[in-house]
Amino acid sequence: MYIVEKEQTFMEEKKSETETIENTKPNVEAMIIDDEQQEDSSSMKKSKKKKPKKSGWKYELFDLARTFIICFIVVMLLSHFVINPVQVDGDSMYPTLSDSEIGVMNIFLAKTQGIKRQDVVVVYNEETDENWVKRVIGMPNDTVYAKDDVVYENEKPLEEPYLNTEYANHIRSQGKPFTEDFNKITLGKDEYFLMGDNRVVSYDSRAVGPFKKSAIVGKDVYVLFPFTEIKMVRNGAPE
Repeated sequence: MYIVEKEQTFMEEKKSETETIENTKPNVEAMIIDDEQQEDSSSMKKSKKKKPKKSGWKYELFDLARTFIICFIVVMLLSHFVINPVQVDGDSMYPTLSDSEIGVMNIFLAKTQGIKRQDVVVVYNEETDENWVKRVIGMPNDTVYAKDDVVYENEKPLEEPYLNTEYANHIRSQGKPFTEDFNKITLGKDEYFLMGDNRVVSYDSRAVGPFKKSAIVGKDVYVLFPFTEIKMVRNGAPE
């Protein structure tokens, strides 16, 4: 019994040593597979050579046309939904805006923020087929009129901080009212009463009547030219 047990113990020890040696052997097959993968990867990198850059007048013409189309689309989107160029024609907004000043109007704000009292807006006049720059004096459902050089809104004198007092007093010093009398007008639910800041020359709602909101194509004017007159004209006085 002792000899058999000893032999069994010896056999178990040999078996354990064999398993240990086998476990410590390097995985040759895994190394071979890794080497093959590395070779495939390096061969793929070599095969992925940079394609020769296209050249020639045809390609350059195509690239130029593509750039032009992209720029055209961007300009169209901006002009229809964000801003649009505007040029002041005449002195109806003087001295807030002067004749021939060039800038842009904000289309986006007119659509998203709506129209407010004292806003400077650009309105389309169907009769003359022109865009006018005017100021909002009366809002929907308001009653507006002028008497003794004062504009009244819903029977209360209208405060007009945007007017140039020095220029208005200069007109009055010549024996003329800055704002001539006009009769009461009650606006509808979708009507706005617009006037120019230069009341003595402005052709506005006093002559052609109120404008509907759909006719107002933009608000706020950002003057960009001449460069010496760069400014922002919106609700209130120029900034």
